[in-house]
Parts: sequence; structure tokens; C-alpha cells
Amino acid sequence: MIDEEEQALRAKLAELRQEHGDLDAAIAAIADSPHCDQLQLTRLKKRKLQLKDQITQIEDSLLPDITA
Repeated sequence: MIDEEEQALRAKLAELRQEHGDLDAAIAAIADSPHCDQLQLTRLKKRKLQLKDQITQIEDSLLPDITA
């Protein structure tokens, strides 16, 4: 992998992790509110799962394939 590609992936990974953390906070705030909007909560949770999948995919591409 070229250094520029790796740097771009690491930057994207940091961005996705930040968004994932922000969604986690938003989900907690909505869930704690007395008038919880279930549809919005479900959409946020789905987006959070999508982000987690993207994070995992990028992490896997950055880690070398080590066979023991």
C-alpha cells in the first residue's frame, strides 16, 4: 500500500470513529429523553452499525495479513 493511500485511510478512519462516537452520544441523549422518538433512534442505531462496519473494513485493510 502506498503511503498516501494509507494516510488517506487513516484520516477516513479517524473521521468515521469521531462520527461513531458522536452518534453514540446522540443515541444516549435521545434514549434518555422522556419523549423518545423511536424512529429517529432506530435510524441513528442503523447508521452507527454502518459506520462500525466501515471502520472494521478500513482497519482490516490497514493491518497486514499475518498467518500463523
